[in-house]
Amino acid sequence: MPDARNAPRMPDTERARMPDTEKAAQLSLFDPHPAVTAAALAPSGQAAPGAPALRRPEVRKAPVDPVFLAWRVREDPFPGASTLQELQQQMAGCRRCVLHEHRTTVVFGEGNPNARLMLVGEGPGANEDATGRPFVGAAGQLLDRILWAAGFARDEVYIANVVKCRPPGNRLPEPSEAAACFPCLLTQMRLIKPSLVVCLGALATQTLVDSRARITKVRGEWYEKAGMRILPTFHPAALLRDPSKKKPVWEDFKKVREAHDLGYAHQDGEPVSR
Repeated sequence: MPDARNAPRMPDTERARMPDTEKAAQLSLFDPHPAVTAAALAPSGQAAPGAPALRRPEVRKAPVDPVFLAWRVREDPFPGASTLQELQQQMAGCRRCVLHEHRTTVVFGEGNPNARLMLVGEGPGANEDATGRPFVGAAGQLLDRILWAAGFARDEVYIANVVKCRPPGNRLPEPSEAAACFPCLLTQMRLIKPSLVVCLGALATQTLVDSRARITKVRGEWYEKAGMRILPTFHPAALLRDPSKKKPVWEDFKKVREAHDLGYAHQDGEPVSR
């Protein structure tokens, strides 16, 4: 497969002219139901003939931890950062945890600074550490295909990780490392104000939804927290190891597409109580 960094983006007009059979072939990677495939091929916010009507999903309330509470009352750990660019400049020399000793560069995140949809993974790998961009390796190429199948262009969403520096040997970040980077992630979310957040994997889910959450139990469920609707799903790397997880992830991204088309907006105000 060609490197996702060099893959040209197909213009929406060109995609619209593609035969439905060719679009369906792109979607078939995730084995969607034909009726829902039709909905995915329809213009944003509309259901294709024969497709199920858009419906509002059930949303659970997630617990709010002290860091989220501080964020909501504007106790910002990066008070001088009024834009993502300013925050990225502040993070460039970060030494908040031991991961800075091994990194090549800080992998801050990328995408639309006003995105309605934000995706949060675990941490950068070797390809990301070398390029400074999130999700550009094999898992990132699969994520690009998932987004495309669900009707999202990579540059219309925002993609980041819980930690911004590569853990040695691509190991899972330690709790102390995730905690050290958490204020940066929350500041990114404060500046972007996404209405929808997808947690890619267990670490992102435990960081943003509930520290006790098990990804196999909570994936595919919507949670409400700090004005956002958050949906956990499996990390793309898990799909590469276990292709049987592709179908549930596709089901999850159909929910994201529906919620996006329903026009959910980021809600300012008090955090959701426990």
